[in-house]
Amino acid sequence: MLFNSIVFLIAFLPLALIGFHLASKMGRRPAGVWLILMSVLFYGWERPEFMPILILSMAGNFTVVSLIARFEGRPRLQNAILTTGIVLNLAALFRFKYLYVVLTSLAGIGVVDGPFTRAALPLGISFFTFTQIGYLIDFRQGVTKDRGLLNYLLFVSFFPHLIAGPILHNREIMPQFADRSTYGLRRENLMIGFTIFVIGLAKKCLLADPLSSTVVAGFHDPASLGVFSSWNVALSYSLQLYFDFSGYSDMAIGLARLFNVRFPLNFNSPYKAGSVVEYWQRWHMTLTRYITLYLYNPAALWITRRRMARGLGVGRRDMATPRGFLSMTVLPTFFTMGLAGVWHGAGSQFVIFGFLHAFYLSVNHAWRTFRAKKAKEANKTHKAESHPRPAIWAVALTYLSVLVGAVFFRAPSSGSAVTLLSGMIGLHGIEALPASLSSVTAQRALLDIAWLAVLYAVVWGMPNTQQIMRMADPALGKVLPGGRPMMQWRPNWQWAVLSGAVAVLAVLGMGGTSEFLYFQF
Repeated sequence: MLFNSIVFLIAFLPLALIGFHLASKMGRRPAGVWLILMSVLFYGWERPEFMPILILSMAGNFTVVSLIARFEGRPRLQNAILTTGIVLNLAALFRFKYLYVVLTSLAGIGVVDGPFTRAALPLGISFFTFTQIGYLIDFRQGVTKDRGLLNYLLFVSFFPHLIAGPILHNREIMPQFADRSTYGLRRENLMIGFTIFVIGLAKKCLLADPLSSTVVAGFHDPASLGVFSSWNVALSYSLQLYFDFSGYSDMAIGLARLFNVRFPLNFNSPYKAGSVVEYWQRWHMTLTRYITLYLYNPAALWITRRRMARGLGVGRRDMATPRGFLSMTVLPTFFTMGLAGVWHGAGSQFVIFGFLHAFYLSVNHAWRTFRAKKAKEANKTHKAESHPRPAIWAVALTYLSVLVGAVFFRAPSSGSAVTLLSGMIGLHGIEALPASLSSVTAQRALLDIAWLAVLYAVVWGMPNTQQIMRMADPALGKVLPGGRPMMQWRPNWQWAVLSGAVAVLAVLGMGGTSEFLYFQF
């Protein structure tokens, strides 16, 4: 089921809220069970055959947690159980997401006989699999002690995050589900949640979806595009992805708030970032947190211990040397971002996307290290983030770098991505200018330019949702400074009317239900 579908808006969500309100009068457990049942229904609405996969995944992982708890005091056995649980999770993910691509590739070089049938990818399998792997690791390490079945099932299955995130952490969500005050409808949270949800719905339906036809046509046949058309397609996709994922993130936060749950911030104006490091602190923030905690940090720690065992230094001065920087920063960065790329998909374009961002991050870290070293040599203090607003050139350079990665991220193959990029630098020629500005071609081009200009004005000139909703403390995480007071939400009738009007426009602008771009992952 999609957040931007009529059945969700007029049937599922009202039913979920009314049932939650009535069940809450009977206690925390009935209300929790109601949310779990509605979440499973939400997950299997369009593909009922996927429901057993989610249920078995939750049951299997909870069994692993129970076994780890049962054998407390036997660390080797606990580690073996943890490893088994992680392997089984990854095996299920591999089966549905990567096996077909691997077998097809092997058949292409004659190792195995084909053809093969591609298994349908269960919605959100990457998200609920990684959420549970993180919980297993944290439980084994003692980061969390909560192994209540009700809290666990709510943590994994709660429908606002189930399909495309945010990737929740048990420490910030499970205590909320354990709190009795979470259950029952609250007028204030209904207003806040509705407003945030409507903003997200408008981003999706009114800003992101209209770009779809340009993007689909362009990536379908990039070889036929000249330089201007190539740029139009690439820029359109970067904006489509921006508003689509921003809209989804807002809708997830808003839906959770309707049920008195606060989600972590997952999207924070990433195109305003002045570096790629900052970009990843603003884009899909919960994914960045996840891969840092469970991939980058363990890899960096392993490398550090190896260096110490060999008698090599591991301090900041050692990290500033070429060899130290390569081993302690570049290697774990490429390892982490390479896996992050593969997490998005099995094609070579996703691998290139991951390594491209690893290169960006490594260059960014090298620049910061070099600047800090030079400042120290000059007896000056240097702070990497001393300016809250980065220079325009830094924002532009960061955006162009991200744009190249976005082409690989969207393209059906790495070859298609290279073809579009070659068109952007003029290798496919330059389109002939229309003979008259009144021609259909000229008018279409002018409309495209005008619409892109409007969207960029929103991206770079407007406050984001969290800034607008600052007074409501909308999500877990730090909200960026900025935003005029007149544009900040207040619980009054003016904002109620505005939210209602935007909701009507968004629903009228649906024009059919379209999936969120991140649903494919």
